[in-house]
Amino acid sequence: MHRPKVTIVGAGNVGATAAHWIVSKELADVVLVDVAEGIPQGKALDLAEAGPVEGFDCRVTGTNDYAATENSDVVVITAGLPRKPGMSRDDLLKINAKIVTEVTQNVVKYSPQTILLIVSNPLDAMSHVALKVSKFPRERVIGMAGVLDSARFRTFVAEAAGVSVEDVYGFVYGGHGDTMVPMTRYCSIAGVPLEKFLPKEKIDQIVDRARNGGIEIVNLLKTGSAFYAPSASVVQMVEAILKDKKRILPCAVHLQGEYGFKDLYVGVLAKLGRNGMEKVIELDLNEVEKAALEKSAQSVRDLVKVLEG
Repeated sequence: MHRPKVTIVGAGNVGATAAHWIVSKELADVVLVDVAEGIPQGKALDLAEAGPVEGFDCRVTGTNDYAATENSDVVVITAGLPRKPGMSRDDLLKINAKIVTEVTQNVVKYSPQTILLIVSNPLDAMSHVALKVSKFPRERVIGMAGVLDSARFRTFVAEAAGVSVEDVYGFVYGGHGDTMVPMTRYCSIAGVPLEKFLPKEKIDQIVDRARNGGIEIVNLLKTGSAFYAPSASVVQMVEAILKDKKRILPCAVHLQGEYGFKDLYVGVLAKLGRNGMEKVIELDLNEVEKAALEKSAQSVRDLVKVLEG
C-alpha cells in the first residue's frame, strides 16, 4: 500500500509539532521544509529517532530543497514570521504574503495535485494568496483557524461547566482573531444546549476569551506564540483528508455565494475528505450571527484590499 506523504513548510514550533502528531498517529511520511539550513534536517532526524521508542514507522525527512516534496498528498504551510507582542496581524501581512507566494509556487511545481492547508497568519488573507498563486480550485486550498478557535472555546466551556472536554461540542465561524463568531446557539454539552449549563454572562466571557486566545498565550510566552493546539488542529484536518473521513469541521473556505459572500475566505463549517473541502455546510443564521459574520468578512476584505492595493 502506498503510504501517504505530507509536506510541512516551516520547521518552527507549529510545523515541527505537526510533524510529531502526524508520525505518532502513523498518518503519513513527513517532509519538513525550511529555508534555515540544518533546522529541518535536525528536527526530522530527532523525530525519526523517537520512532523505535514510540513504535511509529513513518519516514521523516528534513530538507531545504522542494524537490523532496514531490507528489505530496497534502502540504501544510506554516511558514511566515510569527507575531511579536505589540505587533498587529496587519504588520505581518505584506511580509508573510511574500513568503506564502514563494512557498506556494515551489510546492505546486512539485505537487500539482496536492491539497494545501494554510496556517500562516493572517490566516484568511494568506489562504487568499495561496489560492491565487496556485490557481487551484477552492476545494484544494483550505485555511486552518476554526478547529483551533473551536478547541479553545471548548476548553474554556469544559472548564467553566466542570465537564469533560470530550462532551463539549461547539464551533466558531468567521475570521481568525478578534472578529471570530462563536456559534453559541449551536453549542452543546453531550447534545444538551449550552445555556442549560452556563448563564449568558459566563458564555459571553468565554466567547471573549476564545477571541483573544492567541494573544493570551503570546502575552504569557513573551517570545513566541501557541503551537501545541494549532498543530493538533491542522493534523485533525490532515487526518480527515487522508482517511477520507468526511468530517464536518470549521475551516476557512473560499466562499462562492454561500452565506451571501463571494470570492472571500470566511470560516464556516465544511466537509473534509479525500478531495479536500467537499461541501460547505450552510446553516440558518439569525440577525445577530449574520451581522457578526459580515463584520468578520469585512475585516478579511480589508486585508485583501491592502494586499492588492
